Amino acid sequence: MTVLEWLPFSVLVPLIAAPVCALLPGRVLPWSLALLAVAASAVITAFVLPAAMDEPLRYSFGNWPPPIGIEYRVDSVNALLALLIAWMGVIILPWARLSVNREVPERQGPFYALFLLALAGLMGIVLTGDAFNVFVFLEISSLSTYALIAHGRKRAALLSSFRYLIMGTLGATFYLIGVGLLYIMTGTLNMADLAERVPEVAETNAIRAAFAFIVIGLGLKLALFPLHRWLPGAYTNAPSAVTVFLAATATKVAVYVLLRMVFTVFGLEFALTMPYQTVFFTLGIIGILFASISAIDQPNLKRMLAYSSVAQIGYIALAISLVSVEGLAAGLVHIFNHALMKGALFMAAGAIIYRIGTDRMSDIAGLARSMPWTMLAFVLAGLSMIGVPLTAGFISKWALIQAAILQGNWLAVVVVLVGSLLAVLYIGRVAEAAYLKPAPERAEPVREAPLGLLLPMYVLIAANFWFGIDTRLTLDVATHGAEILVGGAP
Repeated sequence: MTVLEWLPFSVLVPLIAAPVCALLPGRVLPWSLALLAVAASAVITAFVLPAAMDEPLRYSFGNWPPPIGIEYRVDSVNALLALLIAWMGVIILPWARLSVNREVPERQGPFYALFLLALAGLMGIVLTGDAFNVFVFLEISSLSTYALIAHGRKRAALLSSFRYLIMGTLGATFYLIGVGLLYIMTGTLNMADLAERVPEVAETNAIRAAFAFIVIGLGLKLALFPLHRWLPGAYTNAPSAVTVFLAATATKVAVYVLLRMVFTVFGLEFALTMPYQTVFFTLGIIGILFASISAIDQPNLKRMLAYSSVAQIGYIALAISLVSVEGLAAGLVHIFNHALMKGALFMAAGAIIYRIGTDRMSDIAGLARSMPWTMLAFVLAGLSMIGVPLTAGFISKWALIQAAILQGNWLAVVVVLVGSLLAVLYIGRVAEAAYLKPAPERAEPVREAPLGLLLPMYVLIAANFWFGIDTRLTLDVATHGAEILVGGAP
């Protein structure tokens, strides 16, 4: 079988394994099957990316050619995202085994089934070449995510899940209305076909309305300021393994769909006739500053990192508002790099919760003495978040600064630098508490996190430094993808 023939199995394997997981008893069997399914998907994506760099891969289902049939269409843009999602799943699941045993002690079969459905949905979103299929996979992923968040130990998890359900449903509805308008005006749902037909009706109010509905709907999904209110609660109250997975993948997929719809379906010329640049530039700047300042005084670690995620979405919005190859490349590479750094940070927070049962800032005081490897991992990932040289975060921010300088946009440069300084404050606040403040009295001595939590965490730490030095997989692929998007290649 060729790489193209294996392509649909990257979604089908976790999708088929999910109901089997739900029926398996105990803890070990569901986790083992989930890991095997995600690993199979990850191996397939590892072969898909180099194949898609030469020319886009197209797989038609049921031998029905598009636009009548549904196809998967993969180029360097979505191949990079598919690789990220699958391999983050491979790294997260070994870490999740101990964390889930502590936070979700019962009915783990359904939990891992939901995890697989969420992952399969995200994979389907990035691989499909059909605008309506995006909605179908979006709902598969979203419904699974709502249930995963509700598995949190606190009652607040139910409220956070419900809020996300309401906001996510609104976002999906807005997206579906936009796609419906596109279908009415063009008679097709295939993205490549839409790219050819939309320019013929681009001057109509229906197409303008479709653009607005799709952008707003996806803005809700990706937690773009001020549509971010669901994210802090969802990340804070979900089980730690779910938080790591969502922070590393979910919002990044929504950004990808936005880029694909704006630049491939509607086209660069049409986007420039709408207030796309102004809106994303303004909201990106406000999001960076507001969320970074909000993160500084949060009472617990996961909520602080959640606001930091909103700020990182602001960086991506700022990058894609530049509407240039350099800007889009900076946005795409930050999607990848942010998954690495935020995944490691939330893993460190999860390890702390595993040992002391809380992530309140007051309880982190002096923790570096009893959990030195965990806190070192947090600081190293924090350096990447700040953008220190030789880290993945530096590559992202340097690429964004260069893109802004090329356009003479000094306001963007200043905001990126200020955002990095604010990151020093909220990351430094945690480091100060852990390393410099005396530890509170505890009933029992705190031990270091077990090896099952440390090893996956340090895999991501190593990746943060590796991709801060070698950018062939990230920046080079992102630049190639940006050229496809700006060039309008469907």
